[in-house]
Amino acid sequence: MLDDFPQFQEFSIPAVMLLRGVVYAEDERAWNLLLSNSSRLIDYFARLGLVLIVNESEGMAFLRQMSEEETPEGYDLIPKLFHTSRLSYKQSILCVLLRDEYRRFEEEEAHDEKCVVDESTLFDQWKALRLSQGDDVKQLKELRSTMKRLDDFGFVRRFSDDPPTWEVRRILKARLPAAELESLKDQLLAKKEEQVTNQICLDEDTDK
Repeated sequence: MLDDFPQFQEFSIPAVMLLRGVVYAEDERAWNLLLSNSSRLIDYFARLGLVLIVNESEGMAFLRQMSEEETPEGYDLIPKLFHTSRLSYKQSILCVLLRDEYRRFEEEEAHDEKCVVDESTLFDQWKALRLSQGDDVKQLKELRSTMKRLDDFGFVRRFSDDPPTWEVRRILKARLPAAELESLKDQLLAKKEEQVTNQICLDEDTDK
């Protein structure tokens, strides 16, 4: 039975990684395979109703579900691999704060390769916006819980524990472009949680 398998193709490596999340240029092998096989990958994923986004200047690539407007005839019959989910109010606010931090990071004349934010800085902003109730211990616990959810989305990852810091990942920039930042921020800060209707929507694996 194994003899019937098609010959191994190296583009399968970035293909699987894309189905699992974002491929970054830091992973040189996967990134180079992705770039050298981009046409094949675009065609392969298109047959699944997915769009491959490759941003060479930012050094990242990811998949998104085809929108209804760009879905060719017949492709609407394909089951959705990703479903669209809406971030909660607090998650959306935190994304806006993190996007602000990333914008400041980009505007610095001399900076490190990674955008790293102190948890204490985020906590001060979290408390100022009154995003949770209770004492500092309870509020910090809720901040970390919210950050963990954004970690699940791939927007951030824990950088160090002492002192507590977080790396803001480039995919957040793609999900929340600077042109949309101010209007989203104003809306989120101006409206109560139950009134917010234009939060950040994400494509997620339907198996999650």
